[in-house]
Amino acid sequence: MEQLNGAPATGNHTNGHHHYHQPGATNHRLRKPGRISRPQFNSPRVSSEPIDTQNNNNNNNQQSACTDFDLAYFQSYNHLGIHEEMIKDRVRTETYRNAILQHQDYIKDKVVVDVGCGTGILSIFCAQAGARRVYAVDASDIATQASEVVKANNLSEIVIVLHGRVEDVEINEEVDVIISEWMGYMLLYESMLGSVITARDRWLKPGGLILPSNASLYIAPITRPERYSDTIDFWRNVYGIDMSPMLQLAKQCAFEEPSVEIINGENVLTWPHVVKYVDCYTVTSQELESVTTKFDFQSMMRATFNGFAFWFDVEFSARGTSTANSSSLLQNDNHPIEGSQRRKRANPSEALVLSTAPEEPPTHWRQTIIYFYEPIEVEQDQHIEGSVKLSQSRENCRFMNIHLEYTSGGRSFVKESVLR
Repeated sequence: MEQLNGAPATGNHTNGHHHYHQPGATNHRLRKPGRISRPQFNSPRVSSEPIDTQNNNNNNNQQSACTDFDLAYFQSYNHLGIHEEMIKDRVRTETYRNAILQHQDYIKDKVVVDVGCGTGILSIFCAQAGARRVYAVDASDIATQASEVVKANNLSEIVIVLHGRVEDVEINEEVDVIISEWMGYMLLYESMLGSVITARDRWLKPGGLILPSNASLYIAPITRPERYSDTIDFWRNVYGIDMSPMLQLAKQCAFEEPSVEIINGENVLTWPHVVKYVDCYTVTSQELESVTTKFDFQSMMRATFNGFAFWFDVEFSARGTSTANSSSLLQNDNHPIEGSQRRKRANPSEALVLSTAPEEPPTHWRQTIIYFYEPIEVEQDQHIEGSVKLSQSRENCRFMNIHLEYTSGGRSFVKESVLR
């Protein structure tokens, strides 16, 4: 396969991070650089109320040793601005609160663990829903403030803040419910789902509840010519000066790495393709290390094909009641079968869904776009075939390598990128 037309020569350029910011786009390092909090090896108890600083390296999770990358990742969540942005995302926060209330019968008088509790807001929602005990687990320094928030709301007898990694802390009882807002950009960026899996395998009772219960990652071709004209064509004439020698560098700076930004349904050229379906009750960490799927899109219109967009849905449902549970994936075309195209849920009211799709109200996750260095013109009904592979980076498992191969109009292309 040939590389994209006009792709910048590699030369001295790498896939390193460029400090480029496009209006309407977001540098992905500014949001959600990490989720599970880091272990504090010498941190003191900061409250007279229950907050445990735990570092138990002799448990059965020795394979998840804390690396320097993990420490930096956890440290990033000490910044209050990240938590403020997430809490202010009303779609996210209100959906979680509604999910807790919708499953109140599963939570009342039960034991809950909140994986990556941050400020403790979800833990408090669970306590307000009648939970007997909530273990709020986070190892970043924000756990100190979470404990004070719990105390300020007179919930210290119910919510216990554990200051440490899920992989390291000890909870001396089984739990009935696991709740976590683990999703990163493109769903799997940050690899936080692995900590939810660890919590599930260590503590969840048989028949217990996980919120959210399942997730689906989607890909679709998009058209967004204004993005190209704003960032690339700009250099052709700058105050009457020919700056076209900047074009190749501009393309690399703008399009080498994934861009996190908001698009709308009008930008999407086809029905989305299901890259990965995740059943939180059964998924393993090993199957998340690398995800590959083949696609065959058919453009709904004549347009400029500028790249691929990724987004995700998560669903909140009790095990066995999901509209997309694994036992029914082959029985209903409306379920997100991996490797298939999905149109819309047959009955959106059947389950509570948090969606980051372009046609839905925007969230702080936005959508993740892989732009081409050169746009491609496609005709209505023209096929776009290929494959995508998402894999955890060897450099840092919280980064995501993206490898795209695609063919359209008799020409083949490859695009590689790293979400870091």
